[in-house]
Amino acid sequence: MDKPIIAEWTEKPWNPVTGCTKISSGCANCYAESQATWLKGMNNPRYKNGFELTLHEDLLEKPLHWRKPQRIFTCSMSDLFHKSIPVEFLLRVFDTMNRCSQHTYLVLTKRSNRLAELSSKIKWTNNIWMGVTLEEEKYKGRIDDLRITGARHKFISAEPLLSDLGYLELTGIDWIFAGGESGNKARPMEEAWVVRIRDQCHENNIMFTFKQWGGQNRKKNGSLLQGNYYHEMPHVMRD
Repeated sequence: MDKPIIAEWTEKPWNPVTGCTKISSGCANCYAESQATWLKGMNNPRYKNGFELTLHEDLLEKPLHWRKPQRIFTCSMSDLFHKSIPVEFLLRVFDTMNRCSQHTYLVLTKRSNRLAELSSKIKWTNNIWMGVTLEEEKYKGRIDDLRITGARHKFISAEPLLSDLGYLELTGIDWIFAGGESGNKARPMEEAWVVRIRDQCHENNIMFTFKQWGGQNRKKNGSLLQGNYYHEMPHVMRD
C-alpha cells in the first residue's frame, strides 16, 4: 500500500497569535504548549512568553508574501477565538485570509460560543474552512454553534478522540478528520469510535480523514484503518 503513514492535514502554519489556556479535556496534553515551552528554552523570540497568549502584529500579513497556493493552518499554536484576543485583531487575521484567495485556510477552535457570537462580523470568503474540535460526546454543542455561522466550509476535528461520539447531526458539515492522541501521556482510542465516525461520513457524503492512531510512537502506529487509508483533504488550487 503505497500511502503516507500519517495524513498531514495542513502544509504550513501561520501564527499571528501564540499561546492559549486550557478549556476542555482535549487540552490536557496540549502539543502546542509543549512546543512553546521547548521553543522558549531554545530562546526563540516568538516564545519569550512561553505559552502565554501573545499577539504578533508583524505576522498579520505574512501570507501575502507566500505566492504558492497552500493549505494553511491559521493559529496552530493558539485558538483564534480565545476571549483575550481583541475582536479588532481577530478581524484583521480574517482580512488577510480574505485578501489571499490563492491559499486555503483552516481555522480550528474549541471556543465555539465566541465563534457563533462573532460570525456576523466576519467576512467568510470561499477559501476559509472553519472547524471545531469535538474530542468527546459532551461537546457536541460546538457543532450547533459552527452550523449557525456564515462559514462556507465547515469541518470537525475529532482529535484527540477521547470517547465514542455517538450519532452526529452532520447537516452543513463538509469534512471530519479524526485521530488519536500522541506522546508519552497519550490516552487510548478505540477503533469502534473511529469506525462510527467514518461510517457516518460515508452515509452523509462527507469527506473523512483518519490522521493517526497516535500513542507513544505515532509514526509506527500509522493511520491504517481496517485495511484502508482515509486521507481526503480540502482542495487547494494549484498553478
